[in-house]
Amino acid sequence: MKYKNLIGLILSILLFLLGFALHGNTGLYFSISGALIVIFGTLAATLLSYKLDQLRNVLRVLITAYRKPITKETEIITILIDLSIRSRMEGILALQNHENETTILFLRRALGCLVDRYKIEQIRDILNTEMYFFRLRREDSERAIRTIANYFPTFGLIGSVVGLITMIGGIGDTSMILKAIPIALTSTLYGLVFSTFFFLPFAATVRERTNQELLLQKIIMEGVIAINSEVNPIILKTKLESFLTPSDRATEYVSYSKLKERFNIERQQKNDDEQNDNMKGEKLKDF
Repeated sequence: MKYKNLIGLILSILLFLLGFALHGNTGLYFSISGALIVIFGTLAATLLSYKLDQLRNVLRVLITAYRKPITKETEIITILIDLSIRSRMEGILALQNHENETTILFLRRALGCLVDRYKIEQIRDILNTEMYFFRLRREDSERAIRTIANYFPTFGLIGSVVGLITMIGGIGDTSMILKAIPIALTSTLYGLVFSTFFFLPFAATVRERTNQELLLQKIIMEGVIAINSEVNPIILKTKLESFLTPSDRATEYVSYSKLKERFNIERQQKNDDEQNDNMKGEKLKDF
């Protein structure tokens, strides 16, 4: 599963290059001068825009998004239900012995609040603050990636302008014009390819990963608060499964026969029919 993105990327690149190869001479699409203008121009603008620490953080976020699989919602719900059962059987302080079993820092922080006997309002406030600044940090990383993606087409246009100036300066010299044409055209091509083929998908991946992790954090927060309130594990399971899509829920929906039995729908229908018949009979008597 974790290699699907890599396989899709390789196949897309191969098909992309095949489209160039079918057109004719692939050497026409390669220009060292155009690549240098686009790549190093974007790199220079990026270094002017962001600090190295922030760029390193963006790189770590990207590596994490592509290399480390995210925990599924069903696994988190299973962990929380297990903790709920343990807390009811062994006491709330017994959770401290199992705190280091999870690799999710947010869950460990939530369990830390739980075993330290924080109040529900305090737990919710602390975890909401954690989620808020986590989202802000991820949005900063995504914004940096999208900024870099916008730089590439701009420097592609700059490379095209450089090529056009060289062409104008070489009017009357055929060799000069032939050298300038690849720079003018390939620079725009490189800028668009790097932007739409790599960095915009990178930003979309970071956003998707952020949304998934925020959902997990919301599940953890509600689950830990429910454990602190000593909610019944069955009720807790029903509540947490509300975060899942219907296809991922293990709960079977109640049948119509049980609904009828629970709410006495058939009996109520019979009573209503009898009342209607009596009312009709009384109206006939009046006539």
